[in-house]
Amino acid sequence: MADQAEEARVPFHLPVLQTEVVDRLGVRSGGVYVDATVGDGGHALALLRASSPLGCVCGIDLDPRSLVRAEQRLAPFGSRFTPVLGSYASMVSLVQGAWGGEVRVEGILLDLGISSRQVDGPGFGFSFQRDEPLDMRFNPDADVPTAAELVNTWPEARLASVLREFGEEPRAAAIARSLVRGRPVRTTAQLAELAGGRGGRRGPRRTHPATRTFQALRIAVNDELNTLEEGLKAAVELLAPEGRVGIISYHSLEDRLVKNFLAREGARCICPPGLPVCVCNHKPTINLVNRRIIRPSVEEVAANPRSRSSRLRVAQRLQD
Repeated sequence: MADQAEEARVPFHLPVLQTEVVDRLGVRSGGVYVDATVGDGGHALALLRASSPLGCVCGIDLDPRSLVRAEQRLAPFGSRFTPVLGSYASMVSLVQGAWGGEVRVEGILLDLGISSRQVDGPGFGFSFQRDEPLDMRFNPDADVPTAAELVNTWPEARLASVLREFGEEPRAAAIARSLVRGRPVRTTAQLAELAGGRGGRRGPRRTHPATRTFQALRIAVNDELNTLEEGLKAAVELLAPEGRVGIISYHSLEDRLVKNFLAREGARCICPPGLPVCVCNHKPTINLVNRRIIRPSVEEVAANPRSRSSRLRVAQRLQD
């Protein structure tokens, strides 16, 4: 009950690049849209307002706590907002289950990463900013290992590999050794101390020295990169011709995956380099709407410092 009361006091997450999302997705009155990472409903709110009076939004989220907050926040829109619990990797079946099998949507948004509430609120174990059990599952009911289970059971070499691959952590081997020696690791404070405390790099830093470790474990727990690849495929499948998908990423792993996927889907040939003729018969499915990454304005970063690393890419579905 105490956690629920505390969570209720956490402000709604401030959506990034809100104006740019509405503009680049071409939101229109009466349109049909999917916010596939609805969170607290900030972007969905903007989509509903821009598509009024008859536009609808399906809001998908893996975190049932976020979905409850979004549903409460968007209750004034009535049936124009449809909340759905699940992973955006299953976007096609989730949206068709909610709206019918023939639906083709005009715009889809994927806002990757974690929300301010998941960092600042209780019960997630995502952050070193509060000491709590080391969980990191987006869905607390999901039958997947927690971050504590990974840290306490994986061999040192596997931990180092994950920290290096998913956290791009140059001290991966040393941190993995520290985590193994410090077992059992049960809380976020323990993890932060072992990953970045006295052994962390010296000198001025913009981020806590354990940030990359927390990112890597969160990605591993939730299988985020594989989920993103499947979610991008689902978005292209679900879009109506000339519909648009926008993806907001926050770190280089996500953005690289998104960039490569969009380039591949927009290419006329995906044969390995060096072949004298094309044999793949690949048909492009999308066009890029913006060749250059869309970043937040100086004013937005000043008002919301957490937006500074965000970047938006947008693509449009070609005619079938």
